[in-house]
Amino acid sequence: MDGKNQTALSEFIILGFSNLNQLQFLLFTIFFLTYICTLGGNTFIILVTVVDPRLHTPMYHFLGNLAFLDICYTTTNVPQMMAHLLSEKKSISYGGCMAQLFAFIFFVGSECLLLAAMAYDRYVAICKPLRYSVIMNKVLYSQLAASCWSGGFLNSAVHTVLAFRLPFCGNNQINYFFCDIPPLLVLSCGDTSVNELALLSIGVVIGWTPFLCIVLSYLYIISTILRIRSSKGRQKAFSTCASHLTIVLLYYGSAIFTYVRPISSYSLEKDRLISVLYSVVTPMLNPIIYTLRNKDIKEAMKAVGRKWQLPLLSFDV
Repeated sequence: MDGKNQTALSEFIILGFSNLNQLQFLLFTIFFLTYICTLGGNTFIILVTVVDPRLHTPMYHFLGNLAFLDICYTTTNVPQMMAHLLSEKKSISYGGCMAQLFAFIFFVGSECLLLAAMAYDRYVAICKPLRYSVIMNKVLYSQLAASCWSGGFLNSAVHTVLAFRLPFCGNNQINYFFCDIPPLLVLSCGDTSVNELALLSIGVVIGWTPFLCIVLSYLYIISTILRIRSSKGRQKAFSTCASHLTIVLLYYGSAIFTYVRPISSYSLEKDRLISVLYSVVTPMLNPIIYTLRNKDIKEAMKAVGRKWQLPLLSFDV
């Protein structure tokens, strides 16, 4: 690409919902309520896992990390999406775009790895119950959580550095809701083959490999559960995994579809809907799913409600 034809952009225009002018305020209201539910639900999950000593276990240590990740990565884009819905100027600076890209990929990648760590925890708890406390000791589950954050950071650092080298030739309109890898690759006027190779190869490590580990863990888990003679025991074992499995299907389905495929197959008009699912809806659903299906969380909620005299948290859910 001839350097003369390249333009040093100072900002990007986020098109987002520009084609839905009459629905801007309605969309703002929906995103605002969703964001408040996400912040409230995940903050409360963190609160109860810290306050209640009965939840100081590996499973709830990971759950607290998951809730914090959900708060972080939804905060990287939803407030800006809401601001753009109410303002005429729907722009973001070049530096702000790269910062948003780094933060979002960091938190998304960390969550992919964390869900795999949670699956391993459930595997040990159900398939090796007598050795659970020995295997999943504090050192190991702390190291697993730290590794998830470190892996997410390295993944994001690579993609952000590669994004900085992309040339843009005047067109600064991103047909998306926020700065992400696929829309930037589509917008670039230069050679994106290195970025695409990194996206696919690292996506195998961050996306497909943890997902396959989760699938393998659940094959062992289901096999073990089916050998339990007591129907009550089987039900209890299934209930401890159902919430996690639901989140895995929601999260990995949309994330792998977005990142681990050739750039030629991208259709930003269609992919924008998927991005809303994993970046806005799923973080809100996580605390709801875990709260509704988890007896320990319910008991902790009631205990916190009684302790702090919050009557709305003291009833049976």
